[in-house]
Amino acid sequence: MTACAAAIKNWEAESKETAADAMKVMLYCQIPPISKMDAALNGLTKCQHLSLSTNMIDRFGALSLSNLKILSVGRNAIKKFEKLEGVAGTLEELWMSYNQVSSLDGIGILTKLEVLYLSNNKIKSWDELDKLQACGNLRDVLFIGNPIYDQLSTEQSRIEVLKRLPNLAKIDGVVVSPGERETAANGGGDASPRSGGGTPRK
Repeated sequence: MTACAAAIKNWEAESKETAADAMKVMLYCQIPPISKMDAALNGLTKCQHLSLSTNMIDRFGALSLSNLKILSVGRNAIKKFEKLEGVAGTLEELWMSYNQVSSLDGIGILTKLEVLYLSNNKIKSWDELDKLQACGNLRDVLFIGNPIYDQLSTEQSRIEVLKRLPNLAKIDGVVVSPGERETAANGGGDASPRSGGGTPRK
């Protein structure tokens, strides 16, 4: 496995940049892959966009990056949200598609979050989305490929998301229409999720 310090050194050699001064650091798709987010990442003090996607990371490390706005950890094996206190005050975008997340416990600490990409994870209960209400700035989400969408049409899924998160501007890459917003506000839609968890909003 590649340690974060080694990945950073490799990135510096390829990019001809000093990681500690860089605003964007790309550590994706390491060979062999990164398996642990370790303390070496906290040396990226000016980083605003950090990519660790397409590795084998199974949990968040204790990041402490006071300038971080975008964190990309898609295509890993992360199961839950934890140890996010060090980026809670700045993180605006979290790209986490293709992981193993089934619960949104702990995500509410990200009060500045505007974009959340969580497609192709393991969210089975609609009630999990209620936990995102603590992220009052959230405007753009991606949930396609999660079990909550099973046996629902695209339209039904969008309305169910919007019932829980009425301030969203975009769902699954498509802008929310005034008609969808009105339907959700009126409790419309005949969605009857049968994917095993939570209940549709009436």
